[in-house]
Amino acid sequence: MEDFTKMLAKAKEMQAQMQEVRQQLTHLHATGEAGAGAVRATVDGHKRLLKLEIEDTYMHPEEKETLQDLIIAAITLANNAVEERVQAEIKESASGMLGGLPMDLML
Repeated sequence: MEDFTKMLAKAKEMQAQMQEVRQQLTHLHATGEAGAGAVRATVDGHKRLLKLEIEDTYMHPEEKETLQDLIIAAITLANNAVEERVQAEIKESASGMLGGLPMDLML
């Protein structure tokens, strides 16, 4: 029974630490660019789009479809970049705490 109590306490400690890491993710920012920098999207560690920049040359009505494709590409690239940073931050913060358990169980 004592072992279970220790495991439960350790799990609560890990949960609190993971919550702290999640809060810190708001400060992580990553930017994706598409069209050689014509469109830039910046997201935070929670994958929220914070900023979208579009070069004026793509604001013509006849370029609408191209602009939409570039926006999608930029947001996707930004999300991929921040996901890599999130995984690295979580791995660093949780190193040694998981006892060989897969990282997926904590996310």
